Amino acid sequence: MNRAIILVMDSFGLGGAPDAARFGDEGANTFAHIAAACDSGICDKAALREGPLSIPNLNRLGLAEAAAISVGNNPSSDFVAQSAYGAASEKSRGKDTPSGHWEMAGLPVSFDWGYFPNESPCFPVALTDALISRANLSGLLGNRHASGTIILEELGDDHVTSGKPIVYTSADSVFQIAAHETSFGLERLYEVCEIARGLVDEYEIGRVIARPFVGSDGNYERTGNRHDYATPPFDDTLLDFLREAGGEVISIGKVADIFSNRGISRTVKANGNDALWDATLEAINVAGDQSIIFVNFVDFDTLFGHRRNVIGYAAALEAFDQRLPEIEAALQPNDIAIITADHGCDPTWPGTDHTRENVPVIAFGAPVNSGPIGLRDTFADIGQTIAAHLGLDPLGHGKSFLGGNK
Repeated sequence: MNRAIILVMDSFGLGGAPDAARFGDEGANTFAHIAAACDSGICDKAALREGPLSIPNLNRLGLAEAAAISVGNNPSSDFVAQSAYGAASEKSRGKDTPSGHWEMAGLPVSFDWGYFPNESPCFPVALTDALISRANLSGLLGNRHASGTIILEELGDDHVTSGKPIVYTSADSVFQIAAHETSFGLERLYEVCEIARGLVDEYEIGRVIARPFVGSDGNYERTGNRHDYATPPFDDTLLDFLREAGGEVISIGKVADIFSNRGISRTVKANGNDALWDATLEAINVAGDQSIIFVNFVDFDTLFGHRRNVIGYAAALEAFDQRLPEIEAALQPNDIAIITADHGCDPTWPGTDHTRENVPVIAFGAPVNSGPIGLRDTFADIGQTIAAHLGLDPLGHGKSFLGGNK
């Protein structure tokens, strides 16, 4: 029974990609800067964590060695490998979520997404007027680049009073809409986002994101009912090819949204990294032959990277590490698991946006030949490796580090 599990540590970069300077991210390094902050004592917080970053299972599987490879250093000569370990650079032109995921599924994004300028207002008048008219809204709040949590602090009360949704964007190709689940209504928010999805296509925007929240009187928090309305992949991915071959693709968390449900057999929703772990383990226990279980651990990005919360990111890494042995114990003899990421989001870096970084590629399981695999020149090597493992025809991009497509 051949299966593959893809564990995406959303935003966990290993240092600037070769073209990081083009994005203003030369010097960014999510992993190294978190580890350095822990070493310095900045991340000591007795109620959450303290001391040097403690991730023995990730390091046992080769994370520290992969990080060395990412920045051009040699892995330790005395390291006893339990995985195939290395890093990968991104060929796609952006540092966004869809590009990273599509590329790891064998489809690099060769075009430029559309972006909204960092000015206020940032959205074209034609777009906002059309949204107000078609969604029968009294108006919009925000209309600028913003952190999703800070803008709630600033405009949450106005939104509840006026009924006007909050619209904002970032350096990503996104149009985000925040609204209160009770006073505005969750289904109403989804309806507005569906209308917006149709309106932003002409601007080449990758995602419309529903950002529901709850609370009152200046105290608001986002809920787990986020929904991404993504443009579908422009061509077939590994997921489509596996479905066509009679296999199954199980999406855990937001993966189905990222692929606009294309190539997905079954979707399992879960909120928070622990719940995502639980759902992944349950899927491993029931998934049949020729299956991919594809999970995105979103908390690293949304709760800690974008919020520049170094302490929280460090604690989340340690919690992730503690659960890794559960995955290892659940693997069947012909399963492989791959730990990777879709981009960086260095919590020590200026601003609140993603950072252009190499990502880890750590593959383990009985079929994997342990040892260094170097710095791969595309995330698509992940998809090609899984295609080879599952006996599929070669994908159009990438090179397997296991070998053996049929």
